[in-house]
Amino acid sequence: MVGSQPRDGRVLISLGFVSIAILFLIYSRLGNAEITPGAVPMLERIGMAFYLLLLVALGAISYGLYQYHRQKITSGQNDVFSIIASITWNKKSRRILCITAIAYGLFFSLTSGILVYQPDVVFSQHYGVQVPSAFIAPCCDDIGYVPKFIFYITDHVGLQVIPINLILQLSVSYLVGLNMAIAANAFSILKKRAGVGSIAAITGLFIACPTCAGTFVSLFMSASGAVAFTLAITHLQTVFIAVTIPLLIATPIIMAKRIKNSGWSCKIES
Repeated sequence: MVGSQPRDGRVLISLGFVSIAILFLIYSRLGNAEITPGAVPMLERIGMAFYLLLLVALGAISYGLYQYHRQKITSGQNDVFSIIASITWNKKSRRILCITAIAYGLFFSLTSGILVYQPDVVFSQHYGVQVPSAFIAPCCDDIGYVPKFIFYITDHVGLQVIPINLILQLSVSYLVGLNMAIAANAFSILKKRAGVGSIAAITGLFIACPTCAGTFVSLFMSASGAVAFTLAITHLQTVFIAVTIPLLIATPIIMAKRIKNSGWSCKIES
């Protein structure tokens, strides 16, 4: 609308992240309480409500990012975030961002154990479940790892959604897509920095589930080597999280600063 300034979206983004933190804390208290057989159905209903509220919070963050992006486009400022918004606003950049984020998200799903493919196991026989079917596993694990959503799609393909894995997958996939969209538009300027985003993307594979990453590596290693690698990665999980996401956030800022200093400008497609 002409003459009106779009909302910057920061309130929605903050509200979404705060809501997710509160959800995790509340459910951790419920999940760590003594569970009796009679309480399981109630916890399953709470688990379904948890995922519904989690999706609402993620939707708020997504829409807040869109509002912030659009506000930076219309503000006419020349800061690094406005440059990032300008570079990624055109159709080509949005296509690159979406394709890269989806492709990386699928790869992340396979390596982190969210998307499970076991050609040698028949789920209906091995686990005694109906295919297709879905259920909530309400307990019991560390904060962020419950409730789990299990979906048996076929006898060999399934989904195992863990809250913290889901959030990390969406976050890392979006940031990888953002890095690729910026680099595709300014590769000649930023070629010295191109490797930074790639290193962060590879490291991000090991954030969600290091023990699952060990399974992936075991294809190329001996059994004893894979176990040792898995244990090592598990202990380094905090390091991977601490390094990867800040690196993926910092890379677009570095690239935008270099674009700004170069005097290069881009036109926004209407």
